[in-house]
Amino acid sequence: MRQSLLTGTLVLTGASLVNRVLGFVYQVFLIRLIRAEGIGLFTMVYPLYVLALVIASLGIPVAIAKLVADAVTKRDFGAVGRLLRLSLACTVVASLLVTVTAIATAKVLTGKIVSNPATYLPFVSLLPGVFIVSVCSVFRGFFQGLQYMTPTATSQMLEQLVRVVAGLTLASILLPYGVVAAACGASLGVVCGEGAGFLLMLGYFFRSRDLVAAGRRGPFFDLALGRELFALALPVTLMRLVSTGFLALEAVLIPHRLLATGLTTREATSIYGQFAGIAETLLYTPGIITVSLATALVPAIAEALAARRGDLLSSRVNNALRLTVLTGLPSAAVLFLLPGELCHFIFGYREAGAILQVLAFGAPFLYLQQTTTGILQGLGRPLVPFRNLVVASIFKLTGIYFLTGLPEYGIRGAAAAVVVGFAVMSLLNLVDLWQLTGCTPTVGEVILKPLVATLPATVVLKWGSTFFTSRGAGPLLSLTAELLLAGTVYVAGLILTGALRRDDCARLFFIFGKIFAAIKR
Repeated sequence: MRQSLLTGTLVLTGASLVNRVLGFVYQVFLIRLIRAEGIGLFTMVYPLYVLALVIASLGIPVAIAKLVADAVTKRDFGAVGRLLRLSLACTVVASLLVTVTAIATAKVLTGKIVSNPATYLPFVSLLPGVFIVSVCSVFRGFFQGLQYMTPTATSQMLEQLVRVVAGLTLASILLPYGVVAAACGASLGVVCGEGAGFLLMLGYFFRSRDLVAAGRRGPFFDLALGRELFALALPVTLMRLVSTGFLALEAVLIPHRLLATGLTTREATSIYGQFAGIAETLLYTPGIITVSLATALVPAIAEALAARRGDLLSSRVNNALRLTVLTGLPSAAVLFLLPGELCHFIFGYREAGAILQVLAFGAPFLYLQQTTTGILQGLGRPLVPFRNLVVASIFKLTGIYFLTGLPEYGIRGAAAAVVVGFAVMSLLNLVDLWQLTGCTPTVGEVILKPLVATLPATVVLKWGSTFFTSRGAGPLLSLTAELLLAGTVYVAGLILTGALRRDDCARLFFIFGKIFAAIKR
């Protein structure tokens, strides 16, 4: 059952890749089905649901993972059983209390705080998931403590697959009853997916329940064990509460400030749906690469640090930053030069391109933020990126408040504020990384070579549309040809400048081969 650190990381990374691809496909079909207003209703309340999950889980999944790992190392399987029993009892009570409280206050939350009574039913439809996810997370933490990542990975993939199928099916069935009902279908799809993942997790648990049998002989509530559990859990809860609280504030504040510009509630909801459901989705899509990189970096950086290999640490940091810039610069160019075309052909909303064009400036900073956060966590300094997140979020929310409320900026002001938040956090992370490790990016390798390779590809993107359409190509064919030609020019530029090395390709093939092999096992 026990898996190596590398295998476990690759299993979770592979599952994350699959889930992100499925999530993107789901978002495309869902927006085309329930339109921008429907996705706006859903995305306005989803951060509040995540906030409820953070409160209900109490940080226990992270704590139980560490304590179970310690107990297994000591061969104390009685403690493993008592830990699981105590964690489940606390989580069940907390999740039920949070669910009941959220249902009781839902009308106030959606009517007074979100300021859109139409979000009430989509929000309430999500709330059964609070209990399911909280309890399921305890089992995931339990298996992670056993260093057995397959249950977490497979349950997450099943959860996403069922969410896609159930969400689209229910939204289609309920759409004739109105956009609010269709948004409820999307919410219920989330709950169905979470329920499926939970059932699979229970199946894994019952196959390994002998591990916890010894814990039945101990007291039902072990005070010392409880203190140890919550000493680890509460700091995690506070950190997650702050970070998800900022996201919830953003989701509430943007529609509020749009209303201040004179828009109606439906108009503000639709525009917010374009912002959060379309423009941000496209912005985050290339991050599939950097999020996977950040996940893999945590053990890799920790290994170099433990070995006290400063040369290896510096090499891994520079390679990570270089691959991030190789992703970020061309992504920013594509999103900035072809925003309307991408939003139109993928989601059917050309007008969302104006938002995406502003967000494109934040692409390199967003991906650097993700990578540098992974590096800092690998160094054993998770509080550093958290502190930077708080500072960046204050800048972002301040910008959202002032810029979004100006009629001449509106939602583009919110996008600009988000870009500022990405820039502040990525730069703070880089400064802290330099101070902690002394590693300085090699400017030529990390910045200049990728920039030189990006410039000719940018020219192709800028003038390609005119060239292809003048020769009778349709809009979709023209867009496809532009992207293919620009991609070819970019790869050629990387090879000619030496920005892309032979060992990079070998490393990528090795990593993805390992990922798929780990998932298969």
